[in-house]
Formats: sequence, C-alpha cells, structure tokens
Amino acid sequence: MKVLKFGGTSVASPDRIHHVASILSNYVQQGEQIAVVVSAMGKMTDLLVKMSETAANGSDAYLEDLQFFSDKHREVVNQLITDSSRHPAILQEIIDGQTELGNLLHGLYLTRDLTPRTQDYILSFGERSSAFILAQVLDSYGTPARYVNAKEIIRTDDKFGSANVDWNCTSEAINRHFAQYPDQVSVVTGFIASTDQGITTTLGRGGSDYSASIIASCLKAEEIQIWTDVDGVMTADPRRVRQAFPVPTMSYEEAMEMSHFGARVIYPPTILPALEQDIPVRIKNTFNPDAEGTLISSKPDPYDTTVKGIASIGNVSLVTLEGSGLFTASTISARLFQVLANEKINAFLITQGSSQHSICFAIRPEDSESTKLAMESEFELEIKSNWIRPIKVELDRAIISVIGDNMKSQPGISGKFFQALGKNGINVIATAQGSSERNISVVIRKEDEAKALTAVHDVFFLSNYYTLNLFVVGAGLVGSTLLRQIQEQAEFLMETQFVEVKVVGLANSRKMLFDLQGIDPENWSKELGERGKTSDLLGFIQEMKELNLPNSVFVDNTASGLIPPHYGGILESAISISTPNKIAVSGPYHEYSRLKNLADKHSVKFFYETNVGAGLPVLTTLKDLIDSGDRILKIEGVLSGSLSYIFNTFREGVPFSSVVEEAQTLGYTEPDPRIDLSGKDVARKLLILARESGLHMEPEDIEVENILPQAALDAPDVPNFMEELKKADGDFEAKRQAAAAEGKVLRFIATLEDGQAKISLQALDGENPFYNLSGSDNMIVFTSLRYRDRPLVIKGPGAGAEVTAAGVFAEILRIGYYLS
Repeated sequence: MKVLKFGGTSVASPDRIHHVASILSNYVQQGEQIAVVVSAMGKMTDLLVKMSETAANGSDAYLEDLQFFSDKHREVVNQLITDSSRHPAILQEIIDGQTELGNLLHGLYLTRDLTPRTQDYILSFGERSSAFILAQVLDSYGTPARYVNAKEIIRTDDKFGSANVDWNCTSEAINRHFAQYPDQVSVVTGFIASTDQGITTTLGRGGSDYSASIIASCLKAEEIQIWTDVDGVMTADPRRVRQAFPVPTMSYEEAMEMSHFGARVIYPPTILPALEQDIPVRIKNTFNPDAEGTLISSKPDPYDTTVKGIASIGNVSLVTLEGSGLFTASTISARLFQVLANEKINAFLITQGSSQHSICFAIRPEDSESTKLAMESEFELEIKSNWIRPIKVELDRAIISVIGDNMKSQPGISGKFFQALGKNGINVIATAQGSSERNISVVIRKEDEAKALTAVHDVFFLSNYYTLNLFVVGAGLVGSTLLRQIQEQAEFLMETQFVEVKVVGLANSRKMLFDLQGIDPENWSKELGERGKTSDLLGFIQEMKELNLPNSVFVDNTASGLIPPHYGGILESAISISTPNKIAVSGPYHEYSRLKNLADKHSVKFFYETNVGAGLPVLTTLKDLIDSGDRILKIEGVLSGSLSYIFNTFREGVPFSSVVEEAQTLGYTEPDPRIDLSGKDVARKLLILARESGLHMEPEDIEVENILPQAALDAPDVPNFMEELKKADGDFEAKRQAAAAEGKVLRFIATLEDGQAKISLQALDGENPFYNLSGSDNMIVFTSLRYRDRPLVIKGPGAGAEVTAAGVFAEILRIGYYLS
C-alpha cells in the first residue's frame, strides 16, 4: 500500500480537487492499493483560527468569514457533484457541518472563552470538509472511496494543539479499519486525532504530513507520498532563489535537518515514523505529476552532491549570555538549559565560544522578552556581581544552513560557505556546526537572508555559473553602447564563461526602471519609456540597496557631480562600483582614500580604469608594476583622447574651433569641451595616476597651462563658448605655424616626476614618442627602475563610446570573476 497526502494548495479549488481525484483514479486503475490523507482547502485553517479568535474577542465580524468558508465548500460540491441523486444529500452534509461550526463560534462570541480544546475542535472543520468532499467526488467518478475522520483511528493524549500519539491504540485502530474496508480508497482527514474519550485533538500545524506517516507506519506501507506545489525538496526556497531545483534523493537525516532549518516541504515529525519502519517518503508535485520528485530514504545516492540543500529560518532573535563567570562556573550551562526547558523555549541553534566566555542561542522573536526575563531572574546574583553581563537580545536575525550527508570529512565546505557570504558583504554574527558534520549554520542580519541564500546557492550548486546584477545609471553614448555590448556578448559569456550579466536597474535623466528578471539590453529604450517611472537618483539608490541582491554592481556612466557623493553609501551596502566618472577619485584626497578603504572593508570592488585611458589598461599596469616591487620614476602622457584628436587633426586650412566641433560631434569630448580644453580633464587623470603611484596629492597640486582665452572660459553655456573659441582661431593658428616652422607638432602633455605634476601644450619634434600620435590615440610612458632605459609604453584609442564602454564592461566582468 502507498499512503498519499495532499496539501492545502492541492485542494484549494474545484479544479484542483478534480485534478487530485484524477490522479487518485489513475493509481487505482493501475492496480495500486492506496490510502489518502487530505489537508484543509488552501488558507482555510488560517481562516478558522481568525474566526475563532475574532468571535472570542466579542466581535461579530467572524460571521462574514464564516459565510466565505461556507460558500467556498458549497461551490466545490455544486461544481463537482453533478449526479442529481447524490448532490442534495452531500450538500446537506456540508451545510450541517457549517451550521455546527457556526453554533460553536456563536458560543465563543457569547462566552469569550477560547480554550485549546475548543480551538482544536474548530480547526478540525477544515480537514473534515475537504476530506468528505474529495471522498464523494472520487466515488462519483467511479472510484470506490470512503470518508474517514481520523479521530476514529488516531489516538493521542490531551495536549491540545500538538498532541502526542498513543501508538499502540492507534496501530490497532488503523489496522482494524483498513482490514474492514480493503476495497475502498480511504480518504482520511489530516491533522486531526482524538483522545481515548473521543475528544478531538490536533497534531500541530503541518500535522497532515504526520498523519500520513502515522498511517503508513502502522500499515507498514510501501511508500509515503507527500503531494504539494513544488517538484520535490528544492536545493533552496524557490521563492527566494530563482535558480533552485529539485533534489532527486536525500537521506532521512538530511530531510530532518532541512525541515528543522526552515524547508517547508515536509513537516519535521513526519520523518521519524517513516525512518523507524524504513518507509521511503516521496515528495511529488500535484501540478506536475509526471515529475520524479524527491525520494527520501535510508539509501540515497552515495555519489550525490556534497551539499544537498540550503535552508533558512527567516526571523529569529539571538540571545547571548556572556561574562567572566561562565569560565569557572560549571553549572551555568545546565542552569541556562533548565531555564529554556521551564519556559518551553525551542532553541534553533546553540553555540558556545571555545573560551567558555559566552553562550548564544537563536529563538523565536515572540519568545525574546519572556526568555530575557527568565534568564535575568535565574542569573540575578551573577549579573549584580558583574560575573555575567546584562542579557543581550538581538532582534531581526536569520539563520542560514548548508546541509548534506556528504559534507562529512570534506575539506573546504566551510571556506566556500563563508567566502560566499564575505564577498557579498554579509556579516556572520554567530556560527555552529553539528557534531554529525551534516550541517553548518550561521546567524546573519534578517535583511541579508535572501541575498545570502542566493550567494551560497550559487557557490555550491552553480559554481561554474553565476549572475551579475547590474544597476546602470546613464544611458547616453557610453551607457547605451555598454548595453548594446552586453546584449551582443550575452550568448558568448553564457557558453564560455558561464556568466549572466543581468541589468536589473536602469536610469537616465528622465526615467528609471527596475526588473528582477532583467531589462532587455536590446529593447531597453522602449522598456524604459513604457514601464519606467520618473527618474529620482536618491530613490534609485535606495531601491537598489533595499533589493540587497548578491553580486550587485553599480555602474555610473555619467559625468555628473551629483552621483559620486553617494558612492560611499553604495560601497557600505556591499555593492561594487565601476565608473568612467572621474569626479569621485579626483576630488579631495581624503575622499579618494575613504572610498578605497570602504571597498576593502566591505569586500567589494571599486573600479575606475576608464577614468584615465578609456579602454586602455593604464591603472592595472601601474598597479602591477608597483605590486611587483618596481618603483615609478616618471610618467608622461597624452592623457586625453579628445585633445589628442584635436591636435592631431589641427592642420593648415582648418580652424581650431572647427576641429573642436568635429571632436564634440564624434563624442570624443565631454559634453562641455571646456572640461577638455581647459586641461581640467587631463588634470584629473594625472591626479589619479599620481595617487595610484602612491603620492598624497590634492587637485590644487596639479600645475596646468591654460590655453583658452578667459572669455571662452567664462562663457555662460556651450554655444557661447564655441562663439568665443572662434574668436581665438587666429591665436591657435599662430602657435601651429610657429611649431610647423621648426618641424614640430603641438601636443598637450602631462608629466609626473619627482612629486611634481605639470600639464602644458608643447611643440615636439620627430624624436619625441608623442610626435607620431594619430586620431584619438592616447599614449602613456612609464619610466621605472625596471624600465629606465626603454620605458614602458601604452598606446591606443583614449576616447570614444566604444572603447570606454568596453573598458567598463571589462571591469564588470572582473568584478564577476572576483565574486564567483
């Protein structure tokens, strides 16, 4: 025989009950002998709890809920029982039950005395109604079925709300019933039982699973099947972890660990009777009956994965007992556990420091105050004597556990676990590992739970595949090019690097949009226009932080000075940053240093390679030289692709202002070309190079030759600036002609040497390495101890959306490799 249990979601509507009846009929047609255990229809038990509490509080608002409860069950009968000869009697049975329930609730309304015994009886109406209806539907479909109220076959003590089973009486009653009705499918109420005096009890919330296990154990069944709304026990909660998938097999012990630490597919006590009788438990999906599900048994696949699942308890309080008195007092632990026992407090996790200086444990938040008061009373003398510190209670905590039989004696599991948390800025508050080596558990902040689940799941189950969650601000030339590059490279990255770059947040100056499934990089403009809301920088950053996604990267594609002041808060939220925006690292030195320290402190990356050379590897090369022990003697460079293009293109017969306009049209210059022509942009780059070289240098330490007339610098806007620049065409032409007369060309050169930083327009001859620059090429020359005789040269395009976006894209992937 197989015992099948169907949960509340499986019987939540007429269509679903019909579907369950079809599944059961197929079993019978295939010659299977089955028994069925049924929960109340979805959310009906919660509704019964609400009704009883409302009535006991003296409010007649329960009447509306009672009407809904009654209508829900009548609807099922009216839709599924079409035989006119059967329908009236079945409907009357349901009506009689609802009448009895109404009388009970009215009594509560009058007496306002809700006892656990009365509560159990009221809650029984959910299972009684659903099991009765399913039995009648099965019988009407031609499958002989019999409704069984479990109070007739499962005996317990009188611990109402969570009764203990009397196994001898229960086994006798169950075997007697099934021997009497061998040719009918018994449809049994889950959750319900009774005392030896026939008083209704319940087995605890989730007890329908336990009912099935009890029946199977007494009958020594072939298999227990728990039919729910997922394809089996998942590697993690699929509501939290998108990539979670079913576990094919697991041991009883693994299943108990998973259920203890929050996995809701199976009620914890269910496993014990099955384990004692060695009855396999299979988790099946009512809505996908062809799926294999998860088989829980004493013989799981020995070659299965090391970690079987990631579980969590999402809201706990952490209570800590600490002080020097714990070190010498041998009875402290015993007294503490006695307090917990007296208060009937269930501790999910207990850990003690090796120094015996502290003991902490996790409990339900609602038990926090009573536990604290009881401990303060027990240890009053020690607290007054300062042997023990005041009891500390930390709210809003969560427990994350990795679980698996194959973790035993397997090195590296803890390292991978803690590394996944650390790389995502998740602080571990407490940790515990069971002596069985079957689980490792940590306590973290509640708000980090979903982030931790995804990060740890990726490490153990998708170690060769990871997702980067991008939050992109700025969709101009660089931003839109980056989005196109991401779209064009997506398939290649998935196939060869096993990385998914997902844009989950996007903003321009007008609109912003969030989508956890990812914004399509190919159609981002349309999606932003149709689904985006009014852009709000603070709102965008706040929502990004609140989403708290693992492997998050903030990309600032703007030149705005409004965004960098928020970099510190973003890094503190364990979100990496990649940006071509130079403002943050070229401002005051203390801010530059603060941002770098924050990135290190929170184990995230702050990358700005494109600040200096667009797509050229300037900063990484400089870092490699310094890290490997070289010493920089001198840095020279044409550091502006826009200025390089302007002076490389400036020739006889072409006005200087026309070349600037052309560079602006091509996207080589900043939106305001004065930033380039004033030397301000080059100064920022040279300052960054100086700081990356190890110099403590401020912006005012950069000496810049001004090549623009004051009227052009003071122009109120860009169009007026261009008009003033035209007036200076003659001056620039004179400089060009003077250089040409000597066989030289004009180049805007930045130099860092002996702690001095200078930028100037220079006339260079053919012997100089910068003489032959063309287009928008940048060139940086490093002279160091190793490269003294033949300096190290980096040369290539230093401006343009393509190379800048490519540089940002490369940084994003580098962040991904670090996080993976």
